[in-house]
Amino acid sequence: MLFSNTMPHPLSLQQHCTATGHCGILVPVDFRPPLFRPMLLSEGLYFSSMVNLCSLPFLFLLFSSEISSTSAFTTSRQHLSRKTVGISTSLSESNNNPFQSLFGNVASKISNLQQEGMMTSVSQDQLFKLTSLTQMTLAAENMNLNTIRSSLESKQNADERRFRSSLEKGYGAASPLHKLRLFDESNDENDVRVTLYRDSASWCPYCQKVWITLELKRIPYRIEKINMRCYGDKPASFLRMQPSGNIPVAIIDGVTYNQSNDIMYALEETFPDNNPLVPTDPDARMRAQSLLRLERQIFSAWMYWLTSRDTPDGDRRMNFISTLIEVEDALTATKGGFFLGEQVSIVDAMFAPFLERMCASLLYFKGFQIRVANGETTNFPAINRWFDSMETLESYQLTKSDYYTHCWDLPPQLGGCVSEEGSGPFQDSINGVNGSWDLPLAPDNNGLEPDWSFAGDEAAAKREAVERVTSNFQAISSFAARGAGKSGRSYGAPLSDPNAVSNESIQPFVHAAIMVVCNKLLSESDAEIAACDKTMNNLVTEWKNEGGNEVIDKVAMSLAYLRDRVGVPRDMRLPAARQLRAHLNWAIATLQ
Repeated sequence: MLFSNTMPHPLSLQQHCTATGHCGILVPVDFRPPLFRPMLLSEGLYFSSMVNLCSLPFLFLLFSSEISSTSAFTTSRQHLSRKTVGISTSLSESNNNPFQSLFGNVASKISNLQQEGMMTSVSQDQLFKLTSLTQMTLAAENMNLNTIRSSLESKQNADERRFRSSLEKGYGAASPLHKLRLFDESNDENDVRVTLYRDSASWCPYCQKVWITLELKRIPYRIEKINMRCYGDKPASFLRMQPSGNIPVAIIDGVTYNQSNDIMYALEETFPDNNPLVPTDPDARMRAQSLLRLERQIFSAWMYWLTSRDTPDGDRRMNFISTLIEVEDALTATKGGFFLGEQVSIVDAMFAPFLERMCASLLYFKGFQIRVANGETTNFPAINRWFDSMETLESYQLTKSDYYTHCWDLPPQLGGCVSEEGSGPFQDSINGVNGSWDLPLAPDNNGLEPDWSFAGDEAAAKREAVERVTSNFQAISSFAARGAGKSGRSYGAPLSDPNAVSNESIQPFVHAAIMVVCNKLLSESDAEIAACDKTMNNLVTEWKNEGGNEVIDKVAMSLAYLRDRVGVPRDMRLPAARQLRAHLNWAIATLQ
C-alpha cells in the first residue's frame, strides 16, 4: 500500500514489482486516522510496509535462537535451514557487476570444486586418519569447546556473562536475540500487551522503525520472527492474520495492526505515558508534518537515483543532493541533536531506517559519501551530528546495520541498484576484497564507515564474536561446510541457496579451523597468538600431506562461506562482525 501525495518513480515501482511479484496501490493519505494523518507521509512511495519489502531475501547466516526457521547460531537443535541470498543478477545496466570481485578471490577456484562432489580425491581411510590427526593436534594445544568457553567467561564482564540468562528472562541490554522484552524486573511477563511480528533477518526498515518506537517507549513486548517469502512458506497462522504475508504486524491489546505507521500510531495512543514521541505543541506538530513530507522527498530522490543510471547532466544526483541539503538545513536549524530539538521524536524514528540505508547504498553504488568518521570534513555536518545523537540511543544501537548488509540486501528488493563510474573502490572496501577485512583492521574501514564506539573496545568486539559462535558451535560448523557441499540453488541472487547440502566429510576440519579462529580471537599475549598460528599451520600441513589440495580448498571454501554470511545486527554488531570476518580471513590465508 503506497501512502503518498505523489506518484512513485515509475521505473522504481516497476523494478520493485518485478523483483517481488507485488504491486503497490495508491490510496489517499486522508483515509488514515485523523490524529496520525500528518505523520503518515513517511509511509510512502513504493518502498512501504504493505509492499513485499519484508519478504526480502537476506543473505546472512543468522546467529539466533530459532534454528528451526533461520539460524545456525542457536543452542537448541542440530539441523539447519539456511536463509541466505545475495545480489540480484539485474544489478546494473552495465556489464560491470560490482559483486564479481567478491567471488573472484577465494570463491573463483572453489566454486568449480563445489560442483564436482563432496570429496573426490580423498578416501574414507584418509579422512579417518585426517580426523584423528586433527583431534590430536587440537588436544596438544588443549583447544576444545570447553576451554574456549572457559577462557571467554574469564574475560567477560558481569553483563556479558549474564547475557544469555537475561535474554531468556527478557531483561538486560537490548538484543536482536530477544523474543521477550521486559526491559527490567519492574515488568512481568503478564504485563506484555504487544506482540510484534518482524522479519527474522532484522533488516526490514519498516520493522526497524516500529522496533525503535517500542524500545524508545520501553513498552514490554513479545517478538515473533517470520520467515521471508523467498525462504519458504510463512506459517498458516500468520497468513490467517495477515493474508498478504507482509510484515511488520503487531497485536496490541488483542487488536491486529498490519502497517508500520498504524502500529506506531496505536502505540502512541495506547501508551501515552510511555515517553510520548508525537509532539502536542501546535508549532511542533506543524514542524513534524513538514519534516515528514521532507522525509518522503528525500526517499523519492534516493530511490530515483539509486535504481537508475544518471543522466549525462547528473540530474538525479543533483536532485538528491539538493533535497539532502534541505535535510541538512532542517537539522542545522534545530537547537538539539534530533529533528525536533533535544528530545528524540517520531520524526527521528521515521527518518532513521532510510537515512541509514542512503549512507550505505549511495557510497557503494554511486561513490557518494554522507556519513564520515569522527574528525573528518563533510558537507553534511548536521546530518553527521544527528547520527551521533541517534547512536547514543540503545533503541537505535539495537537496530543499526552495517554497509555490507545493506548493500547486499537492497538490490534484490529493488530489481537492481545501478553502479556508476568511480564506485568500484568503495565496493571493494565494503566487500572486503582489497584487504579491508584483513588483520590488522583499519579504523573506520579506512574512513568509509565510522566505527561503532558505543559497542565497546576491540577486546569487547572479539568476546562478542566468540560468544555468538560458541553458543551453537556444532551447527555453525555444519552450516559453514555447505560452502564445500552441493548447491541446491533455486534463487537468482549469487548467495541464495537455502537448499544447499552440507559436506559432512569436511565438517571435522571446518570445526577445527573455526575452533582455532575462536582461540585467536581470545588470544592476548604474544605466546597465545603464536600458539594459534602454530596450531593452524600444523593443521594445514597435516591436511595437505594426507588429503592434498582438495581438503585445503574445501576448508577454505567453508570458511569463506561463513565469512560472507555474517550479518549485522542480526548475528552480531559491526565491530564483532569485522573481527570475525577478519579472523576467518586469517585462517583462509593460512590455508592458501
